[in-house]
Amino acid sequence: MNTIQSISAFHRLLSLPEPKHPMVSVIDMSNCTFVEDKIWTGFTNRFYCVALKRNATGKMRYGQQHYDYDKGVLSFTAPNQVQYLDLQTMDCDNKGFLVVFHEDFLLKHSLANTISSYGFFSYAVNEALHLSEDEENDLLEILNKIDKECQHIDQHTQEIILSQIELVLNYSKRFYERQFITRKSGSHQLLVKFETFLNDYFDKESSEKGLLTVHQIAEAMNLSPNYLSDLLRVHTGQNTQQHIHEKLISKAKEKLSTTELSVSEIAYELGFEHSQSFSTLFKKKTKMSPLEFRQSFN
Repeated sequence: MNTIQSISAFHRLLSLPEPKHPMVSVIDMSNCTFVEDKIWTGFTNRFYCVALKRNATGKMRYGQQHYDYDKGVLSFTAPNQVQYLDLQTMDCDNKGFLVVFHEDFLLKHSLANTISSYGFFSYAVNEALHLSEDEENDLLEILNKIDKECQHIDQHTQEIILSQIELVLNYSKRFYERQFITRKSGSHQLLVKFETFLNDYFDKESSEKGLLTVHQIAEAMNLSPNYLSDLLRVHTGQNTQQHIHEKLISKAKEKLSTTELSVSEIAYELGFEHSQSFSTLFKKKTKMSPLEFRQSFN
């Protein structure tokens, strides 16, 4: 697997001159010509990329998801994810802009700790972000500022550029939340699917099912864990883990009040390896131990 180590190397693969700044670049897609190199058939890179596309076409695979370049307007990729690009589907008249910034550019800046909270870097193609004309223009204005600042490398450059990048990400977060809300029908179907999965899982009698994880649910629903949690938070006020805990406690209360199973047996049936972990969670959520809850019914 080939790795594109630097912004300069990425520029060369796009037949572009050296970047103005070695760690960050704003790229006009209309100036790009992809070098016919086998690297595109499977590669990783060391930088983040935010792509604002205009009439762009092409097929790519990012991590475990397939992206249609001609669907959606704004897309995101993160470092160290395997990518595959089909040059045969790339239109030579592609229009749009990329802002790419090396992961090392974030060092010693607060964004290094917070960028993982922007879940859209792992979203699937069917939830690409669509922008209004005004929203697109707002982002283009910020990209233009980043491009200009790349020409001035001094002790203030990193802070100024990363503040602009953070602004792009915060705008994108707002746009995604708006998209969640306006796509009520599709979101409703996902919520129903999520609730059905939870119910089916906890209704299973298998003692080997284990403790349910966020990753398991997301994988079963063909969504990224971050996307699923964002969707649930917008529509229900709780993330995926909170929903799992809520269902666990509900099932535990049911078993404590209607069966004679021991606390250890109930913990095991719910997927806990150790009953102490179950008791700790139960008390944290209900302010009572499992035995105290059971005794309240006697």
